[in-house]
Amino acid sequence: MRRAVNIVPGSGTRVLLALLPFLLIACLYVVVSAERRAANPGDKLLPPITEMATSMDRLATEPDRRSGDLTLWSDTVASLQRLFIGLGAAAAIGLVLGLTLGLLPVASAGLSPLVAVVSMIPPMAILPVLFIVFGLGELSKVVLIVIGIAPFLVRDLAMTVAAIPSEQIVKAQTLGASTWQLMLRVALPQAMPRLIEALRLSLGPAFLFLISAEAIAAESGLGYRIFLVRRYLAMDVILPYVAWITLIAYLLDWLLARLARRAFPWAYVQEARR
Repeated sequence: MRRAVNIVPGSGTRVLLALLPFLLIACLYVVVSAERRAANPGDKLLPPITEMATSMDRLATEPDRRSGDLTLWSDTVASLQRLFIGLGAAAAIGLVLGLTLGLLPVASAGLSPLVAVVSMIPPMAILPVLFIVFGLGELSKVVLIVIGIAPFLVRDLAMTVAAIPSEQIVKAQTLGASTWQLMLRVALPQAMPRLIEALRLSLGPAFLFLISAEAIAAESGLGYRIFLVRRYLAMDVILPYVAWITLIAYLLDWLLARLARRAFPWAYVQEARR
């Protein structure tokens, strides 16, 4: 008897299995939306797909009367700019501190407890403090992403570096490697694949912090638009914007995965053999 654990789907079957849940969700939405509209023609909770498509076409192709910008694209650019700056700063902090804490016992003894405590602070709880300290401009939104993501990256990379076999460290020192050479030639190459994987795991929280900050104080952005139209119960805009944010996050995750496998193929040898 063939066990389910030993059944490995082919590439075509994988695609079908991946698409099936989305098709079922779409069909369920169409049916429920049609039933709600039949019972109440003025229902706004689950608008038909045609209405959402019309609204998104208007936001993507018709200039805004006040600013003259194409709303969807200007919101997307504003949000992605904040996201990329925040993730980039968090990645730099995570890499530098992660290498330092993972490789230097003195630094780990002095800073690891602080990093652990900071990582437990709910970023949303200090959002008002950030607005007071940094103002309502772009900086406070970027800092929120950094505070929310960087401690996790630091701890994750520190544990990755600390897990490097001691034999590698000893052999490198035997060959005359200095601390800087150990960090750059031994620890850094092994930390980079994990940094990219950690960034992939951080995309969801990063978008959460971004949307939250934009909802409170912003004049453009995906989160700003969602919370602006909520007062009109404009679900034909809100739901497509949520789907658009999800698609962007998925594409970023896919690009990071491709980057990791292209730049560091040796880190995925075992995965490729499965």
